[in-house]
Amino acid sequence: MTITTLPMDRNRSLSPMRYDPLLQSHEAADDFDLMASVRLIRRRALMITALAILLMAAVFPFIWGLLPTYYAESRLMIHSPLSTSLTTEASDRTGWLDVAAETERLLSRSIAERVIHDLRLAERPEFEPALRGASLIGRARETFRNLTGSAMPPSPQPTGLDGVVLEYYRALRVQRDGQANVIRIGFSSRDPALAAAVPNYLIDIYSDERQNRLRVRLDAAEKWVQQRIGEQKDRVIAARESFDRYRNTMGLMLNDDAQGTTATLIADLSDRRSKLDQARAQTRMTISHLESGGAASLATEGASSVPENLGEMQRNLVAQQRDLDRVLEVYGETAQAVIDLRARVARSRIDIDVATGRYLETLRAALNDLNREDAEIQSALAVAQAQRSRNLEAQTEAVQLERSVEKEQLAMDKIEEQRRVLADQARSPGAEIELLSPATIPLAPLGRGRLFYVIGALIASVSFAVTIAFVVEMLDKTVRSFDQLSGISHIVPLGLVPRLRRRERSQLLRRVRGGRFDDAIQALIASLKQSSGGKLPGSIVVTSSQKAEGKSTIASSLAIEIAASGIGVILVDGNLRSGNRVSVFNSNQVHGLNEFVRRKAKLTEVVHHHAPTGIDFIPAGRPDLYRRAYLADVSEIIEMARLNGQIVIFDSAPALDSTDTLHLTSLAERTILVVQWARTTCRTVEIGVRHLRGSGGADILVAINNVNPKRHAMYNFTDAKLIVA
Repeated sequence: MTITTLPMDRNRSLSPMRYDPLLQSHEAADDFDLMASVRLIRRRALMITALAILLMAAVFPFIWGLLPTYYAESRLMIHSPLSTSLTTEASDRTGWLDVAAETERLLSRSIAERVIHDLRLAERPEFEPALRGASLIGRARETFRNLTGSAMPPSPQPTGLDGVVLEYYRALRVQRDGQANVIRIGFSSRDPALAAAVPNYLIDIYSDERQNRLRVRLDAAEKWVQQRIGEQKDRVIAARESFDRYRNTMGLMLNDDAQGTTATLIADLSDRRSKLDQARAQTRMTISHLESGGAASLATEGASSVPENLGEMQRNLVAQQRDLDRVLEVYGETAQAVIDLRARVARSRIDIDVATGRYLETLRAALNDLNREDAEIQSALAVAQAQRSRNLEAQTEAVQLERSVEKEQLAMDKIEEQRRVLADQARSPGAEIELLSPATIPLAPLGRGRLFYVIGALIASVSFAVTIAFVVEMLDKTVRSFDQLSGISHIVPLGLVPRLRRRERSQLLRRVRGGRFDDAIQALIASLKQSSGGKLPGSIVVTSSQKAEGKSTIASSLAIEIAASGIGVILVDGNLRSGNRVSVFNSNQVHGLNEFVRRKAKLTEVVHHHAPTGIDFIPAGRPDLYRRAYLADVSEIIEMARLNGQIVIFDSAPALDSTDTLHLTSLAERTILVVQWARTTCRTVEIGVRHLRGSGGADILVAINNVNPKRHAMYNFTDAKLIVA
C-alpha cells in the first residue's frame, strides 16, 4: 500500500502551496446521492446494529406479552314482511322492515344476560375484571407514573354482572352490512371456540323470540297471496283472448307464404328496374354523342350500338377523303378529277347526316318506351312495398300481444312460485331469519401475529437507528480528510498515515518492516524532501494540537525510516513534562533534556545511541527538573546535529498544552502537525495552526494519522483513494 498526496514535481517548494481539492465534486443542493447514503450506513453499521438491538430488547417484552385474540363472525339475513317481499308493484310495498331496529334487538340487555349466563362468561378472567391481574403494559405504566410522581387514583370500575356485560359489549360487534338486510354478528375472544359459539348462540336466542310473531304474519301473507293469484289469472285470460281475436282478424297478413311471395316480387321488380336504368343511361349517352358530333363521334368513341350501314358509310367517307387528298397533291385545285371527288364527298356526307337523323329518331322512341316501362315498374314496386309494410305492422302487433300474454303468464308463474315458497315458510316460520354463514372456529388470531409485530418493530428500530446515524454523521466535525481542512490557511497537506495496531505500536522498533504504514512514512519523507528543495530539512518538529494523536509514533517512524536510508538522526523527546522515549528505546539512560537544560549534564552525556536502528536520541529526563527550554539550548542541539551531518527530530508536547513547542517551531525548519483521523475536530486543528504560526511563521505541514483505510474509502472525499493497494 502507498500513500500519495503531493504532485510529481519534486523540485518545487511546498511552502507557497495551498491545498486545492481539484477533484472535489460540487453537487447541487437538491441532488440525491444514493451511494452516499449507502456509504454512511456502512460506516455506521456497528452503531446502527447496536441501537437496533437495544430498541428491540426494549420492545420485545411488550410484543411477546400480546395475547392472541380470535374473531369469529356470522352473517344473518332478516327478511322484510312477506306480503311486502312478494309484491310486484311499488305502490303495494308497505311495512318495510326496519333493520336498525332488529340490530338493536340483537344488542338488547336481556339477550346479553342470557348469553352470559348460558355460556358462563362470568367465570372467565377475560370478561370478569375481578379474576384477572394487571397486564405487563399496565404494570409498566403504573411504575412509570410512580417514578415520575404522576400517579392517579384508580377510576371506579363496574363490578359483578355489570362489569361482565361491559366486557361482553366490548367484544361483541353487531352492524348492518351496507344497505342490505344483512346483519354481521362478530365476537372477539382469546378462546377461538368461544369466539364462534357466541354469535351462533345469540342468533338462536334471537330466532326463538321471533317465531311467535312470524306465525301471525305468515297467515296474513297467505291470504294476500291467494288474492293476488286470482287477480293475475283474470289478467292472463284477458290477454290471451285479445291475442286470439287479433290473429283471427289478420290471419291472411300473418301467413308466412304471403310474406315470402311479396318479398320475391319486390326483389324481381328491383332487379328489372336496375337493368332498365342501365339501358336508359346507355341510350341517353348515344343520343348525346349523335347530337353533339354526329355519326363521326360514335365511330370515334367506339360505341357498340352504331348500326352497320352508318359505320359503312362513315368508312367510305374516310376513304374518299384520303383519295381527294392524294389527287390534290398531284393535280391541284382546278383538275376535273378533284372536282368530281369533292362532289362525291359532299354527297356522302349528306347521306350520313340523313341516316344519322333517322337513327336518332329511333333512339328517342326507344328511350320513351324505356321510361314508360320504368314508371310501370315503380308503381308495381310501391304497391308491393306497401303490402309488405302492412304485413310487418300486423306481425309486430301480433308479437306485442303475444309478449303481453307471456308477461302476464310469467307474472302468474312468479306468484305461484311465491305461493309455494310461502307455503314452505308457513311450515317453518323461522325461515324469515336466514343464516347466510354461521360462525366457525377461527384458525388464526385477529390481526397480525407476533412475528408481524416483531418484523415491524425491527424495521422501525433499524429506521430509527439509521436516522440517529444520519444525525450523528451531520454533527460529526472530526477530521477525516484534507477536504475538511481546505478552509484553513497556511497549511500544506503532508499525507495520510494508516492506523497501526496497538501491538505494533508497542513494539515499534522490533516489528517487521513493510506494509501500508511504512509506505505512508516513506511518502511523508518524500514530501519533506520536496518542501526543502529536494533534500530533508535539518530540523523537524513533530507535534499535535492535543494529546494522544499519535505524534510520538510518527516522530519515531520518521526517525527509523531516515536512519534506515543511511542518514544520521537525533530523536529528541521534547515533551519535558511527560516524555516517554526511554521506554520506547529500552534504554538505561538516566540523564535527559531536563538535565541538560538545568546544566546538570553535558549535551554529550544526554545523547544515547540505539545500535539496532542507528538512531541517537535524547530522552526527556526527570520531570521534576522541568524548566522551560531556552532558544540557546535548542540551538545547541541543532548545531551539534548539523556538525555531525544528522537530522534532528523533536517529538514535542502538544501545541495547545505547552509553550515549549512554540520555541521549538521557531528554530526548526519544518513543523509537522499530526491530526488523528476521526478524533480531532477541524476547530481544534485551526486553533493549533494559529498557535504554531504565531505572528507569521512558515506554513504548517499536516499529516492525518491513524486512518482506517476501509472506512476512509466509504467517504466521498477527493482523497478517499489516496491509500492505494
